[in-house]
Amino acid sequence: MLDPIIVVGGGAGGLMAAYTAAGHGKEVLLIEKNSRIGRKILISGKGRCNLTNDQTDARYLMEQIPGKNGRFLYSAFASWMPHDQMALVESWNVPLKVERGNRVFPVSDKSMDIVDAFDRALKRSGVKRIMDDRVTGLVFTEDRITAVTTEQHGVLRCSACILATGGCTYPRTGSTGDGYKLAKQAGHTVTELRPCLVPLTSNDSSCKELQGLSLKNVTLSLRQTGKKKPLYTELGEMLFTHFGVSGPLVLSASSHLPARVGSDFFLDIDLKPGLTEEQLEKRILRDFEENQNKAFLNALSKLLPSSMIPVIVRKSGIPGDKKVHQITKEERHALVQLFKHYTIPISGCRPMEEGIVTGGGVCLKEVNPKTMESKLKQGLYFAGELLDLDAYTGGYNLQIAFSTGHLAGESAAEEDHLHV
Repeated sequence: MLDPIIVVGGGAGGLMAAYTAAGHGKEVLLIEKNSRIGRKILISGKGRCNLTNDQTDARYLMEQIPGKNGRFLYSAFASWMPHDQMALVESWNVPLKVERGNRVFPVSDKSMDIVDAFDRALKRSGVKRIMDDRVTGLVFTEDRITAVTTEQHGVLRCSACILATGGCTYPRTGSTGDGYKLAKQAGHTVTELRPCLVPLTSNDSSCKELQGLSLKNVTLSLRQTGKKKPLYTELGEMLFTHFGVSGPLVLSASSHLPARVGSDFFLDIDLKPGLTEEQLEKRILRDFEENQNKAFLNALSKLLPSSMIPVIVRKSGIPGDKKVHQITKEERHALVQLFKHYTIPISGCRPMEEGIVTGGGVCLKEVNPKTMESKLKQGLYFAGELLDLDAYTGGYNLQIAFSTGHLAGESAAEEDHLHV
């Protein structure tokens, strides 16, 4: 009897790998440390499960991964695209819908429907499971994986092993970094880990003053002192908090920060991206003419949210009680610059536990992108967040897990290393 393909981890990547390998007629054993599968899927999209992003262009998907690592996924996306994932889930009688930004959700808005559908599909496919047990080691014979060791079931033989244990964000879902230890045991390099898609902290007291305020349709740029080109620029929404800033724009910007954030990073926010500096000055002049006998503090209600007015007045250096008709041309120019370049110094990121995904991971140079197999050990495969891959918000990270999981499952089932 053939030894099974063992899949370690019952998250998005592991579930897809197990389902795919079983679909090729192979015996598959899924080992999950939790008492249930898909714990992180359950909390994704705020409990609604942003399953994927409805895109047909693989190049666009690769561009959603900061840095140069996206090219690694060429074969994975060629193997399994968002429309493949959507068709599969809908074939399981879970209807889907596409929302703003091409984000895909179940019509029910319940992530449990996705997890339950995977659960039923694995049972139909004959995937066996071991729950509430943790893989503690990998066993190799002449650079080929032949077994895994577990806490509860001892040594379990395998013909191949797919590591899909996730990262180390949201540890309560089971993502506690186990896979990195196993990868290192196999001789793999793990690049420095950091939280990604994570809120940012700031020492600027105005953030706490503005906590709860959401800014929509602003352009946020992440910059580093001394460098002309921004690290990231995008139009969208952000939120002020008691510790700094959060919201979609900030989460995406965080993926461009290094593991150790210095004091030379800051956010440069255009509060009025729809207006050029000249157009904004004309708009301010018009408002000032209508309120020329009012105090400056009381003349900005049409331009700013009320809670932001005192902050802008203070940062402008213009006395709040100064009559509008007394404001000089130079002061007005400075006000325009403040609107177009509202800056927030960044002191760091919130803890790893608050990141949506883990940045860093198993070094991609040591993994075959055409199969997801280790270049160091035969029969060992990787999928999902364990790899040094992280993308922006919008369903891209789950799609990476599904695509790499599918390719790993397919490759493990088709490779000629299955042995008696």
